[in-house]
Amino acid sequence: TWVMLNKPAGYLSATEDGRGATVLDLLPQDLQRQGLFPVGRLDKDTEGLLLLTNEGGLAHELLSPKKHVDKTYYAKIDGQVTEEHVKQFREGLDIGDEKKTLPAVLTILLSGPVSEIEVTIHEGRFHQIKRMFEAVGCKVTYLKRLSMGNLVLDETLSPEEYRPLTEAELEGLTKQRGTDKNE
Repeated sequence: TWVMLNKPAGYLSATEDGRGATVLDLLPQDLQRQGLFPVGRLDKDTEGLLLLTNEGGLAHELLSPKKHVDKTYYAKIDGQVTEEHVKQFREGLDIGDEKKTLPAVLTILLSGPVSEIEVTIHEGRFHQIKRMFEAVGCKVTYLKRLSMGNLVLDETLSPEEYRPLTEAELEGLTKQRGTDKNE
């Protein structure tokens, strides 16, 4: 079973957690009983595309750091995002980990006191996008995942809504499984 959820802010990407409501709380009992778990994580205050499954093998392959599955996000930024930031993201940033981030593609949709951007990353470090913007003196005020690899959030799903993956989407995921960029 594979489910696409438009995760709302305020829910934890976990199966159970004493700290509050989890994404499984958004699903009906019959789906909850199938042993679904989130494929990867979104921060509690981040919205957007989250996959849930009970098929561990493929989920593990999609999450493997070796795969570098592209993840694209839309964000609102407190601060003016400029072409200089685009260049810095492309070169990789020091966010306080032992190594710099992999190059990321930053697209400016609106540049101003509050900027709007899309960013594609190839890894998924803890609070990575927030930390990348902090490293260049800006602050993320809203974050939404739009896609993972070739799987795109169904924009007809309101936050809290979910649907099963289509055959074509599932086929796309299994194709993705074979693309290890380190080979």
